[in-house]
Amino acid sequence: MPIMVRARQGDTLDALIWREAALGSAAIGAVLEANPGLADFGPVLPLGTPVTIPDMAPVAVADPLINLWD
Repeated sequence: MPIMVRARQGDTLDALIWREAALGSAAIGAVLEANPGLADFGPVLPLGTPVTIPDMAPVAVADPLINLWD
């Protein structure tokens, strides 16, 4: 189910979708398709701009493996 969030002051689209849905920059295209006219605001979204984030799989963040004996 898509989620609807509102932009905070100084939010960029990629920061907003990472914070709210753990989605990476690959999801920007899908978010822009779900929100016609959102790109017209420019790189920084106005405060309170509603953004619909479609269902997508979150980005898996792997911790780096450290081997003390190498």
